[in-house]
Amino acid sequence: MAKLQAVKAPEPPKSPAYLVNAVRKPIQDFIHTQQIGAIILLLGAVAALGWVNSPWAHTYEDFWHTHIAFDIHIFGISEDLKHLVNDGLMAVFFFLVGLEIRRELRHGELSTFRKAALPAFAAIGGMVVPAAVYLLFNRSGDGAIGWGIPMATDIAFALGVLALVGKHIPAELRVFLLGLAVVDDLGAIAVIATFYTDTIDWLHLGLAVGMFVVIWGCIRLGIRSLGFYIILFVLMWQYLLESGIHATLAGVAVAAIVPDQPDLERKDYRKAVELLLHDFELALERGDTEKAEAITQQVEKLSRGTEGPLVRLEHMVHPWVSFLILPLFALANAGIVFTSDTLFEAVNSHVTIGVVSGLLVGKVIGILGFSWLAVRLGLGQLPSTVHWGHVLGVALLAGIGFTVAIFVSGIAFDNHALIDQSKIGIFGASLVAGVVGYLILRFVSPRWSKQRA
Repeated sequence: MAKLQAVKAPEPPKSPAYLVNAVRKPIQDFIHTQQIGAIILLLGAVAALGWVNSPWAHTYEDFWHTHIAFDIHIFGISEDLKHLVNDGLMAVFFFLVGLEIRRELRHGELSTFRKAALPAFAAIGGMVVPAAVYLLFNRSGDGAIGWGIPMATDIAFALGVLALVGKHIPAELRVFLLGLAVVDDLGAIAVIATFYTDTIDWLHLGLAVGMFVVIWGCIRLGIRSLGFYIILFVLMWQYLLESGIHATLAGVAVAAIVPDQPDLERKDYRKAVELLLHDFELALERGDTEKAEAITQQVEKLSRGTEGPLVRLEHMVHPWVSFLILPLFALANAGIVFTSDTLFEAVNSHVTIGVVSGLLVGKVIGILGFSWLAVRLGLGQLPSTVHWGHVLGVALLAGIGFTVAIFVSGIAFDNHALIDQSKIGIFGASLVAGVVGYLILRFVSPRWSKQRA
């Protein structure tokens, strides 16, 4: 801010909002870049694999099975570190997923039937067909319950690979993939809530619902204290955990009631900023940098007020999820000991084959087939910049299951061997899907651009 007095007099002074965004926007762009998030997530998985296959492999299990217990009367927990990550931190991940779903339903690519039809149909096909393909190989036995694993799409990796293709990718294709992934996440949440809950403790479920009602009531009353809501959310999470329903769903439930209306209307913002801009220019003319800095901070505060809590929370939570929670999840869950025996078992396992077939074959058939059906029935339409070759590439990228697929495998199976076999299938299929999807899009996009030119 000390540089404000160095502005030349003849040059019209830039607005405070411009000055703030000039510094803040590159940082936000970096934080929210899916490529960076995908790379850090991948590093977490690689670190887990390296750790568990190193001479210090025993420390991996010892560390993640470290028991944590405390009780402060209204809240108590007794879990190992791995469960705290999977049941606790992943609730924040699903909170972010819930915020993204709600934003898309309210204002984004799923806000109208016309916008939502094509990606929604594609997502339904991308869930139903992979599950069916998995069940072809696992009709019965302990592996049958894992049908939800190949339904998942890892949006961070999928968008990261899409971004690597470069400038030839139509913007509408990214929108299509984003809409598809949002509906896919919604389906995964429904599957976890409906099919992966064994027994229910109705007393604790009632307490969780009661806490949810309290949160809703406080929102309606206009209470805006973030710390207050964090306490209520943690209590609701604990009650839901003790009820037998997966505690991560607390994040989705609370995200569904986060208000999206801004505290300050745009027209009121403009009037207030115009007055502040006048004072800002006077401060610059007098060389009063302290006053100019204070005005800049006022404008920044007003700018934040034009965003609803939904958007603000999404921006706040996103870096924590991308740079801390998901890498920790990968570090805690991606550790598989690769030996000749485990690889032999995986290659001959119906679970592994079902996961790989579901992610690589089921996703492609489901997304392509249901997209074609939606267009054929007149329910959706491919954008003019998007070709069916693009849809094929996106269908393959949707076969990158990773985060949610690993999460589902952990709650679907009790057998450690089956969990490892499913994870090996997820790793292998995700790698092939990412590479082949990238190559197809890399080949199709320039050719399609030249044909249209």
